[in-house]
Amino acid sequence: MQAEDIRAFDLATPPEGFRDDPFPFYAALLAHAPVLPQPDGSVLISRHADLDRIYRDTKRFSSDKTEVFAPKFGRDAPLYEHHTTSLVFNDPPLHTRVRKIMTAALTPRAIARMEPGLIAAVDSLLDAMEGRENVDLIEDFAAAIPIEIIGNLLDVPHDERGPLRDWSLAILGALEPALSEDELARGNSAVAEFTAYLRDLVARRRAAPGDPETDVLTRLITGSAGGAQLSERELLQNCIFILNAGHETTTNLIGNTLALLEDHPQARAVLLAEPDLIVPAIEESLRFLSPNQFGNRETRETVEIGGHEIAPGTNLHLCIGAANRDPEVFAEPDRFDIRRHPNRHLAFAGGPHVCVGLTLARLEGRIAVSRLLARFPGYKLRKGRKPGGRIRFRGYAALPAVL
Repeated sequence: MQAEDIRAFDLATPPEGFRDDPFPFYAALLAHAPVLPQPDGSVLISRHADLDRIYRDTKRFSSDKTEVFAPKFGRDAPLYEHHTTSLVFNDPPLHTRVRKIMTAALTPRAIARMEPGLIAAVDSLLDAMEGRENVDLIEDFAAAIPIEIIGNLLDVPHDERGPLRDWSLAILGALEPALSEDELARGNSAVAEFTAYLRDLVARRRAAPGDPETDVLTRLITGSAGGAQLSERELLQNCIFILNAGHETTTNLIGNTLALLEDHPQARAVLLAEPDLIVPAIEESLRFLSPNQFGNRETRETVEIGGHEIAPGTNLHLCIGAANRDPEVFAEPDRFDIRRHPNRHLAFAGGPHVCVGLTLARLEGRIAVSRLLARFPGYKLRKGRKPGGRIRFRGYAALPAVL
């Protein structure tokens, strides 16, 4: 791709082929335009060093989206209320307050206690697929795991979990760079329905609290040991965030890894021979096909990045998918190497906003992939893979397979 071609790249209206395979475009951005002003006044950033710096510097780069999302959603829209109240799109003090409560419930000890239940859930899904002629590794496996685990975290009754996935997909779909009227309407309806459901669930939990050591919803209702509590709006919207943050990204991690092992049979053979490589294999999958391809920040003051002076209030698109293929950081970045070390990928972002559930996501990926490989080492994907079709998120909507 020529330098002049990539310098005309517009994330809001990407060129043909970008959704299917963005990586040649990422390579051209890194080579020719690692800091690329966009027609709408935003700036696209793709270099690993720049993203790492931005993630760490919360003084000059804000996560607050109250102004950025106003024209996108409208200030009275349910999507606006959700995305401007959730943990990921906020700065301190709200971010600090909510994160402290969440991390207290996601300690290493608490996550270790989840492992037996996770193994049982994964094995139950594998049992259900056993003997079937055809399965879908997304619908029947990858997508079911995070719904089960996060449903358990919030202690959502099993017979009430049916709508959770569709709500999550509709709400996260509204974060795409450009939206249709239908996508906007679905997202707003999902927030409204999800909020109404949670309002009822919270009322029930207030009446009959769970164990705050294992029930994240009870902990969020109770607040922190220091007395900090969330408003009702903050509580409801951050419960939605917990589901959304852990659902599609973890589904993508599991699905992407299974697809990569199919596409790289030598890597699969090595992993089957050396099962302990599952840990670096999951890290390489996170780097190679990052479930979350883009993040965002807004400049608080005039900053200089890559020789470009950027004004205060500028929206920055942080291209995680490109940064994780940056040849300045990763040798042979387009090679899938399950022995890669070191692997300083940014799939979980970084700095104070590093993903609060990263340890749980890694555990889910490791258990899901390793146990499927142990049970069905010769699984084969059939024709009919269906890409997720998103720009911000990278994964599959369907992975038909024979086990």
